Amino acid sequence: MATFKGNAVTLAGKEVKVGDKAPKVDLVAGDLSLKSVGGASGKYQVINVVPSLDTGVCATQTRKFNEKAASLPNTEVFVVSLDLPFAQGRFCSTEGIKNVVALSDFRNKEFGNAYGVILADSPLQGLLTRAVFVVNPNGEVVHKEIVSEITTEPNYDAALNAVK
Repeated sequence: MATFKGNAVTLAGKEVKVGDKAPKVDLVAGDLSLKSVGGASGKYQVINVVPSLDTGVCATQTRKFNEKAASLPNTEVFVVSLDLPFAQGRFCSTEGIKNVVALSDFRNKEFGNAYGVILADSPLQGLLTRAVFVVNPNGEVVHKEIVSEITTEPNYDAALNAVK
């Protein structure tokens, strides 16, 4: 269960659990091309999900994954939000984000629905909740954290340890 400022929120979409095959979803990159996450890729994937890069906690979360991701071998790290690719690109450029690929689910919320992370109510209704998924090279979910209070940061070490 997740909360926003102490109030319970409802998540929409299909719940993904540890041990499940990670749904392969195409998201929009900064150049408006499509980039897939999930599925078997031959690499670990850290999928960092945030409501919006325009908020302090989301920005901090992305910066921390950027710092920590640099040393992870055979790993791709993504940040997924509903922000437009242009805003994501501006954020990454301003913040010097080089080790995290920003991807947008703005077109049809395919990622949000496939991973069960769309906020169905609360003042953030329609956005993605704060979450982290780690997918192994074979496409299996080996770590999942739906952050219990949306206004707080995830457990970075748990996600990074799932890669090691």
